[in-house]
Amino acid sequence: MNEPTLEEVREATNKYKDINVALAEGYIEDPMKVCEMAIMMGRPAEEGGMGIHYFRPDLLGITATEPRVDGVGTHTDFLQPAVLLYEPQADGSLELIAVENLVFVKAWHAAGNEGLPTFQGVEFDHMVDDPLTELDEAHMFEEHYDRHVWVHRENPNGVFTPFNPNVSCKNHKMME
Repeated sequence: MNEPTLEEVREATNKYKDINVALAEGYIEDPMKVCEMAIMMGRPAEEGGMGIHYFRPDLLGITATEPRVDGVGTHTDFLQPAVLLYEPQADGSLELIAVENLVFVKAWHAAGNEGLPTFQGVEFDHMVDDPLTELDEAHMFEEHYDRHVWVHRENPNGVFTPFNPNVSCKNHKMME
């Protein structure tokens, strides 16, 4: 099976510009309601942000949420990504800026996969928390591989770079 092009991913996910479509299809907001910025992960502030993550628990194969999110998901289809990223706007709306897929390391290798998952020839990033630091490098998830694809917002650092300097969380309001 051929991988979709970036334009095909953009076209397939344009419908999620309307957050209500995403919600109707089973995406839920990160329960911690965090708008991710590079500085929160110990990265330089100029790297920018990721925004707010909305994800599909079924595509991630979530099996546990405590003490960390864990699952059996090995879903890597970017035409139906497991994660959508949004930037909060001044008027309270959300703007779709990127898509992401995430697979849990144990599940990926248990499914017989040898190397890291890839998209367009680029390996997914390997994310694992270092318990010796105060930061949570894996964002409250068990060890996983993930790949961000900036098809809805230009990223001067590259379409596959996790953080985007063109993303801001200045309009993020924590929901009660």
